[in-house]
Amino acid sequence: QVQLVESGGGLVQPGDSLRLSCAASLRTFSNYAMGWFRQAPGKERERISCISEASTYYADSVKGRFTISRDNAKNTVYLQMNSLKPEDTAVYYCATEFDSGHICNYYPMEYWGKGALVTVSS
Repeated sequence: QVQLVESGGGLVQPGDSLRLSCAASLRTFSNYAMGWFRQAPGKERERISCISEASTYYADSVKGRFTISRDNAKNTVYLQMNSLKPEDTAVYYCATEFDSGHICNYYPMEYWGKGALVTVSS
């Protein structure tokens, strides 16, 4: 059973930074595409960033402010979030699927974490 555990969420002020982490219980973590999604109140879930062997992706709403990275030795993917805005307030989910060589947007993601709440408010 694959488990993904997000951490690092919290309450921050506009302009602040936050780093989310997602620890994965995958035997061959490096063989998996990883993604970050978010769902704001009353809105649909959106893919904001993902990374695979073939590509890295950022949604326009976070491009230039967020950075995805992974540490294969620690089975962990990160999302560094800078210049946070109130509209970034959402539950952030980590997700993964086996990487079969496609760009990361190709994967609908098979396994999901339970989410971490990020609130940006003054």
